[in-house]
Amino acid sequence: MSDLRDILRQKAAELGFDACRFASAAEPWTAGERLAHFVEAGRHGEMGWMETTLERRSHPTAMWDGAKTAIVLGMNYGPEADPLPEMADRSAGYISVYARGDDYHEVIKGRLKTLAGQLASRLNAEVKVFVDTAPLMEKPLAQRAGLGWQGKHTNVLSRDHGNWLFLGVILTAAEIEPDPAEKEHCGSCTACLDACPTNAFPAPFQLDARRCLSYLTIEYAGPWPVEFRPLTGSRIYGCDDCLGVCPWNKFAAASRESRLTARAASVSPRLADLAALDDPSFRALFSKSPIKRIGRDRFVRNVLYAVGNSGDLALVESAERRLDDASPVVRGAAVWALSRLVSAEAFAEKCDARLSGEEDESVRAEWSLLPLREKVAERSEVG
Repeated sequence: MSDLRDILRQKAAELGFDACRFASAAEPWTAGERLAHFVEAGRHGEMGWMETTLERRSHPTAMWDGAKTAIVLGMNYGPEADPLPEMADRSAGYISVYARGDDYHEVIKGRLKTLAGQLASRLNAEVKVFVDTAPLMEKPLAQRAGLGWQGKHTNVLSRDHGNWLFLGVILTAAEIEPDPAEKEHCGSCTACLDACPTNAFPAPFQLDARRCLSYLTIEYAGPWPVEFRPLTGSRIYGCDDCLGVCPWNKFAAASRESRLTARAASVSPRLADLAALDDPSFRALFSKSPIKRIGRDRFVRNVLYAVGNSGDLALVESAERRLDDASPVVRGAAVWALSRLVSAEAFAEKCDARLSGEEDESVRAEWSLLPLREKVAERSEVG
């Protein structure tokens, strides 16, 4: 069976995977209990699918009782250089490294199927393939297979690739000798926890998604809680802070997969250009990108929060143009952005002209309940 593992590792490398490891899919583990506590505490936020699929996620055999072995594949998506300094330009948006190239689901899934097909024909055993859209806990499987470990930021990191790894899993009914599991190598380091701009980690190895900028920019559909808007800075899709600061990245290398190479449009795109996107131009710009999945309205909402944080008065016009947007969530974000860029008096004047004509309650709340509006009202009463 060791020969089979060597053959599969070679086939995986030929398909562009940077790691191929094996683990038991049937042995018990505690990952399901940890996930249940996460959901019970409400830390999954509005990701209702985590609750509805909780039982199936509890263990690989809960989803497929015939699973005996998990083959865990890793594909490096490491950037050419540290991306975090890009956020210094507040008039440009920051897009997470993982979303700068083609949609990794499409890149990985076809290759998983190819490898799984080769395995099935060789062993005459049933196989199933999974990327992270399926109800399978691939991170604990990656640690069990020895590919890496879940760091204090809850993401998988590797001594060979740092934080920059996409995961894919093949489950099979065949029994294949497992690799040794990986141990946790974070030690006393808290760099990832300290770097989080929203304090989304209540404790090491625990995440409260409701405070996470990746969750807010991607999964959360409505107007953000106001406390998080200034903290997003120029981050408009995802957040790499906890990943980018990890000391293990010193061993990482740039991705060798051309389809994961960053597109020019995804590296420091100008906020003014992004705020002007309509639905057709959004779809065209992010064709084959994971960004397209969240839709134009949610994306422009994120852009407008970044506009509000930019301090760039040249972007006032970008915010004003979106005050008449068809989407309430975009209009509301435009109101907030405008309140951050213009004087309290100018904002109050704009509010008086528009509040009576706004029918959506969430947008009316943005106009009438913002602190700047309240400050102006207090100043008028004192005067």
